[in-house]
Amino acid sequence: MRALHSDHAAALWSYALSLTGGNTARAEDVVQETLLRAWKHPRVLDQSQGSARAWLFTVARRIAIDDWRSAASRSEVSTDAPPEQPVPDDTERALQGWLVAEALGQLSDRHREVLVLCFFQGYSVADAARRLGVAEGTVKSRTHYALRALKLALEEKGVVR
Repeated sequence: MRALHSDHAAALWSYALSLTGGNTARAEDVVQETLLRAWKHPRVLDQSQGSARAWLFTVARRIAIDDWRSAASRSEVSTDAPPEQPVPDDTERALQGWLVAEALGQLSDRHREVLVLCFFQGYSVADAARRLGVAEGTVKSRTHYALRALKLALEEKGVVR
């Protein structure tokens, strides 16, 4: 568990902070719950089955989504001053953006096009399908394969395990 924390805590904190819109209290809750779930699932520590970081990020994203959806988290107001926490600097964000842009450049035109429409421009599947002149199922499958190809490209760059 210590190795998991030392290897992934900083990246997980940055990710949780971005998921919560910079809300440090909510980000702390997300990180704490994510690490608690990792402790309850020791198979995460077995790196032979895949990346522990990918599992942690997936769990953190799901926790943040669940928090956002719950009415209790919407009405909660914190009156305490937020603790001083390291926030990712612009250099790190720029480097990550550059690596993702480079990886996107390695994708086929169709895969890149669907990712840009759905993820970067915020189009729904139906809207993207209309813009591309294809069926919604085609957009879904292209998105699936595009994300797999993007993950592979990022793994080759050492960004994702």
